[in-house]
Amino acid sequence: MRVYQAASSIIILSASVDAFAPLPRSTNHKHNSIRSTVTSTPTSLSAFISIDENAPRNLPPLDPWATNAGVQKVEGLELYSEDGLDWQYITTVDIPSGTTIMYIPAGMCLSSSAVGAELNGMSNGGVASAVDELTKIGGGNSVADFYLFVKLLVEYEAQENSPFLPWLDSLPRLYLNSVSMTEFCYECLPPLVFSLSRLERVKFDNFRQVLGKVDVISDLVKGDMDSLKWAFNSVYTRAYADKDGQGSDVTVTPLGDMFNHGTETDIEVYFDEGMNAMVYTTADVAANSPLRISYGCPTNPSFLFARYGFLDETSPATFCKMMDIPKTPENVNMGMDFSKMLFYHDTGDISPEVMDVVLYAKVLTNLKSSPETDGYKQAFYEATMNGDEQTKGQISEQFRYETLSEIKKHVDTFLESLVELEKKSYGKSLEEHPRLPLILRHNEFVKETFLKVQSNLANAGVGQNQYA
Repeated sequence: MRVYQAASSIIILSASVDAFAPLPRSTNHKHNSIRSTVTSTPTSLSAFISIDENAPRNLPPLDPWATNAGVQKVEGLELYSEDGLDWQYITTVDIPSGTTIMYIPAGMCLSSSAVGAELNGMSNGGVASAVDELTKIGGGNSVADFYLFVKLLVEYEAQENSPFLPWLDSLPRLYLNSVSMTEFCYECLPPLVFSLSRLERVKFDNFRQVLGKVDVISDLVKGDMDSLKWAFNSVYTRAYADKDGQGSDVTVTPLGDMFNHGTETDIEVYFDEGMNAMVYTTADVAANSPLRISYGCPTNPSFLFARYGFLDETSPATFCKMMDIPKTPENVNMGMDFSKMLFYHDTGDISPEVMDVVLYAKVLTNLKSSPETDGYKQAFYEATMNGDEQTKGQISEQFRYETLSEIKKHVDTFLESLVELEKKSYGKSLEEHPRLPLILRHNEFVKETFLKVQSNLANAGVGQNQYA
């Protein structure tokens, strides 16, 4: 999520219709320009889509194209940008909770199941062979995304012959996420975001590895790294996974993909039985407000950074970055989870799950065996599982200082590592590594949180603050 303030440079694209009125269907995708509140000039569709990172996004044709294709939206829903790069929907009118604000017909939605059937119908077996190979190399859970990845490459290669041209031409060119990073950028990442970023890169590398078998796109496109990264990033930053038992599809919804992330959300997307997409509000939204959707857990900004390439500075907390605790069933039962083991950004508070996991997995596990200490670990585990708060509290209090000392040791070491990572960036060219400033901002955000935790620990008498 980003903070939006009135500015003289903002741009609003407006092309509304009465909500859910019957619309004429048309196969003519050549449209007039959309009015802009700042600069309004006719804009024709590009005959060639440039995916160069410096190429502008072509937004004006998007709304009329979507309207002709059957998309309907409520009055007051408008595309908005402060810089011409990052676009999102805002509302210029009050919208109550429970309002369906956008309808996207199934024919416009790119669902992985329908796209997979389409691609296999076009193919002489190459697509199926690629999917089989992807599964064999461990990418079976990415097949749905792979279909969408290939579909975008097919439409990109079709250029002006693609019915999706206005949408393709509206997509971002510049991405700051893990797949777009240089190898040096990876050297500046802390362990968690490094691990998450490598997972994203492995998915991309798997797609590239099997793409040679695909027979519905040319070798020219297959060998163009910029095109492949653009298609991969477009899918992974814009697709919705079905939820609440609606199926296993992954779906890209043109226009419905123009909502930004928020820690506090206002909307969700629902797919009906016919795979039509409906965007509806989950809270009252005031006029002149952005409409925000969740891209992921708000207490895991490292994931949002790795996949989407932005830093959510409104995130209330961050994972404590303890990567050396094994993910055993017992540790998971104690609360080991990215969304639970938290340090809070504004206060430096430590979540109870951090205290419990560190006590169980580190302090009690490492106790020197003796008649006085044997049995504490099992007793703490059983008390936690059985809801015996009295016994759990007694053991927690008995080993509170040792637990906080373990946490302080981790915090001190992690802060020292952030300093070393920052030093690596000195003197590096931002033209060669344009994602570096965002990486440093991410590291600084984490550092601010850890410094507050460190200060709290020092105030509690646990060691001395080295970063005062």
